[in-house]
Amino acid sequence: MTTPRTGTGRPDMDGRPTSFDVRIWAIKEIRGRKTTYRVRGRVAQKEFGSNFATFNLADARRGELLAAARRGEAFDIKLGIPVSEVRAALPEPEPELEPARTWLEHARDFADLKWWSAAPKSRAAIADALATVTPALLTADPPAVHAELVREALYSWVFRTGTRTADAGPHRPRIELEPPAHLAATLVWLAKHSRPVADLAKPDIARAALDRIARKLDGRPAAANTVARKRAVFFGALDYAVERRDLAANPLTGLKWTAPKQVEQVDRRVVCNHKQARALLDAAGRQGDVGRRLVAYFAVAYYAGCRPGEINALDKDTVELPAEDAEEQWGVLRLAVSRPATSAGWLDEPEPDGEALTPARQLKHRAVGETRPVPACPLLVAILRAHVAEFGFAPDGRLFSGVRGGEISDSVIGRTWAAARTEALTPAQAAGPLARRVYDLRHACLSGWLNDGVSAQQVAEWAGHSVAVLLKVYAKCVDGDDVAARKRIEAAQTLENGR
Repeated sequence: MTTPRTGTGRPDMDGRPTSFDVRIWAIKEIRGRKTTYRVRGRVAQKEFGSNFATFNLADARRGELLAAARRGEAFDIKLGIPVSEVRAALPEPEPELEPARTWLEHARDFADLKWWSAAPKSRAAIADALATVTPALLTADPPAVHAELVREALYSWVFRTGTRTADAGPHRPRIELEPPAHLAATLVWLAKHSRPVADLAKPDIARAALDRIARKLDGRPAAANTVARKRAVFFGALDYAVERRDLAANPLTGLKWTAPKQVEQVDRRVVCNHKQARALLDAAGRQGDVGRRLVAYFAVAYYAGCRPGEINALDKDTVELPAEDAEEQWGVLRLAVSRPATSAGWLDEPEPDGEALTPARQLKHRAVGETRPVPACPLLVAILRAHVAEFGFAPDGRLFSGVRGGEISDSVIGRTWAAARTEALTPAQAAGPLARRVYDLRHACLSGWLNDGVSAQQVAEWAGHSVAVLLKVYAKCVDGDDVAARKRIEAAQTLENGR
């Protein structure tokens, strides 16, 4: 396309014809009732002029025009003035406003921001919280064709940075991948119906988001600890919006909303006694090959009070077992790192066969490199010795591994434990909270140590807790102790009545 030219060849300025063919003539005196002085000239073939009340004013104006011509400045043909004066007279164009950032865009950016510094479990927790609150920040309810896919689209794609993006090489931004075909239309709908972040400054919208956090997917009230965890993620995302100047202040700071009270003590109904624990371990061993591999896993939770991530990280360097003929049959578990199990989708790099390679992290409440020794009682030592004799260690030295040498997933561990509970407990116990989770074995261990007379200071050291937390959370009676206590009371009352 050729740029239009006028006169001596000056291109048009924003659609206005200009020219270098400029002549500035002498000032003309115009006599009348009042004498005026006219500055005259010609641009291209068009004459121009303007009148002034005094000769000095006219001369000054003529000087400005001459100076512009000497500078080689083009003149506007219609107005007869330098283009610099035209530009100065024209109104400033209004800056193009960027479209308001939506909550979906912001939440995705927040998940991306946190991804690289967060542990796999934390990544999943952040995605879970954002996927919970985002449906409350839509401008309309999703139609039936999308409703069943909203959760999957958010949790498994939008907020899962490692799945949604791919490495483009050193020092280059990651590449956005194409979403799964069955989610594409739902993702488009979500993008079109996401509220602007600025809407969260309205109390009713922020409160609706918190109300969504307080409910499970089925509409029932969520556990208080779950609400607190998700609210913390939401609060962090809003702080990030303040940092990006999408919000003037975090709207949750002054919002009147009552969160469910957090449960800080272990429900004594979940704690099993020694007889029940032994029955559960035996039942786990009858759940096929995986069950036999997990007997020692469950035993470490019950007899040593270790967290699941700590158990996953045990290896030949951290498990110290005495010789079989040693007089002292106590061993030591020297906990050094933690490997909380998680699915491959939350990791940086999954194994080729899909097994999760959970990265090691420092122990909870410990600095990097800090260790924590935990005693292994003779019963646990015997179980660990039998485990090593049957299964050995994984190629990388880990104590617990699947058939192919990878980590045993949380889901497999949970299914095996559920099957063991069904077999070992009465129907009433199995239907209740007794030892419902593997983590409940840790509760039973710590409560048992306290009830057996071990000092709170020592139990806290073994458990990786402060004494205050230990006494507040774990100091519970094991299942069945209340029966013994009642018998002691009854015996005392009988003796008293017999006097």
